[in-house]
Amino acid sequence: MSLAKSPQRHRSARPRSEDVKIERISIGEMARAFDVSLRTLRFYEDRGLLVPRRDGTTRLYASSDKARLDMILQAKQLGFTLTEIRDMLAGAEPRPQTNRLHLKSEQIVAQIAHLERQRNEIDGAISVLRGAQADIDGRP
Repeated sequence: MSLAKSPQRHRSARPRSEDVKIERISIGEMARAFDVSLRTLRFYEDRGLLVPRRDGTTRLYASSDKARLDMILQAKQLGFTLTEIRDMLAGAEPRPQTNRLHLKSEQIVAQIAHLERQRNEIDGAISVLRGAQADIDGRP
């Protein structure tokens, strides 16, 4: 009977979850990185769009929170409401490497139609205001 040691099993090259330290940034760093106010970040948290980790009263944001905020800001720029954004993000965690919105074709078509209606309303309002300004200035 041999008492030779059995070969050691190599540890996986992939660290265990408890060995991985996630880099987190403060609310101030997050606000500066995205050029938004602290109030905006707190508002998004109140609305359930962001869920930073808490250490006492300190909010700490991970890379997944950064990706999520990037997607929120993209959607806001495209004119989506916070409710629509929450629905978009529900069930679909943003992929930090892409930070792209995952829109369905019907969402895109509906948003284009909505923005075109808004543009027509804005063009009409501008026209009315220009006419009022011309009246005030005594121009025909």
